[in-house]
Amino acid sequence: MTDVDTIVVGAGIAGLTAARLLQSAGQRVVVLEARGRIGGRVWSDRSDGHVTDRGASWIHGITDSPVHAAATAFGMPMVEFTVGGYQPDSRPIAHFSPAGIRLTDAEAARYVADIHAVDAALRHAIAASARDASYRDVTEVALAEVARAQAWDGERAQRVREYLEHRSEEQYGAWIEELAAHGLDDDQVDGDEVVFPEGYDALATGLADGSGAGLDVRLGAVVSRVSWGGGVSVTTPDGTLTADAAVVTVPVGVLQSSGFEISPPLPPDVAGPLSRLRMNAFEKVFLRFDERFWDEGVYAVRQQGAEGRQWHSWYDLSGLGGTPTLLTFAAGPAAQETREWSDAEVTASVMVQLRRLYGDDIPEPVAVVRTDWQNDPFAGHGSYAYMTLGSDTSDHDALATPIGGVLHLAGEATWTDDPATVTAALCSGHRAAENVLGHAVPIERAWQG
Repeated sequence: MTDVDTIVVGAGIAGLTAARLLQSAGQRVVVLEARGRIGGRVWSDRSDGHVTDRGASWIHGITDSPVHAAATAFGMPMVEFTVGGYQPDSRPIAHFSPAGIRLTDAEAARYVADIHAVDAALRHAIAASARDASYRDVTEVALAEVARAQAWDGERAQRVREYLEHRSEEQYGAWIEELAAHGLDDDQVDGDEVVFPEGYDALATGLADGSGAGLDVRLGAVVSRVSWGGGVSVTTPDGTLTADAAVVTVPVGVLQSSGFEISPPLPPDVAGPLSRLRMNAFEKVFLRFDERFWDEGVYAVRQQGAEGRQWHSWYDLSGLGGTPTLLTFAAGPAAQETREWSDAEVTASVMVQLRRLYGDDIPEPVAVVRTDWQNDPFAGHGSYAYMTLGSDTSDHDALATPIGGVLHLAGEATWTDDPATVTAALCSGHRAAENVLGHAVPIERAWQG
């Protein structure tokens, strides 16, 4: 006799969603979580008196979003903050030239028009690309086509090239030459985007608590082995649990690590897609100030040119908590280069760039919060997964192919339509629960009890 009906590995949004739906269907469920908290890569830090979402921050488009429906049901306060998928003009942006001078309205309009022209050509370039093409390959095809047609000089083309590089980094934390040509196929936002001034982690708490019938979540349970066959057994330092089925929601980097064994090994139709995904390098740097010194009426500040190789974009979060705050990202190569830097070194480097734009007399930040997902083994040493060369968008869903009728993988990397998001995690958990049960279950049951 098995210990429970289903073991869920990981108490992130995917795992909690699956567990909630399975328990509501009458199953005996245990959730094993390696960390000392729930939420996984949804982590709201309140240690300094502020609410800082170190992991996921946004719902990228609330139209028909199940995450928005769940957040509404749980009474989570939301503030509209539409980023637009690193678009050049989705909200007011202060663009600065390579010399550190703010572009005039006319200059900014031409720059934005250039980006839109290349994006229009990029759709065809991606559709016609080879399977092993990189995002660099297809953007260069589109860039050359538009530059020829509009007789651009090299400087004008370089500004758009930099923008495309930064988009690859900020969207997927990967250098443009390492990201598959189709890596940004999901870069669509439906409706406003929102953030959570009181913390995104209320989503995890709501899923775990349900309507008073809390899940059996065991914290500090580091899983080292999942065996499957006529059922499953899951090994932790405290012993082995058995079940009829398991839902494994650990990040791609954990699945690929030597410290997490699946036995027998994953079959080729699942192992193949897994081998073509990688964890990215993507960190947040929050800088809080006593007073605001940057442009009024903008949601972002961006600089062009070589000086922006590491630090090129800052987002104004002041409206969320009332404290003047800028958020910047160390993404892709910048995250790798600064991985072992101290907080003081990162802060000094960021401030060099801000002083180029706003003058030497701007104040030092009074507080800095910096994430460190690259050194987090339970996150798979990254923030989320991206598609490497040779991968296909279908690899995400293929990763969730049921294995032996008893083992199911879920998580942000296993959902094709909107990977690398909380939406993907929640939807993949729903799908895993339906696969375990063998029948459809309304997703709303995860937050309606």
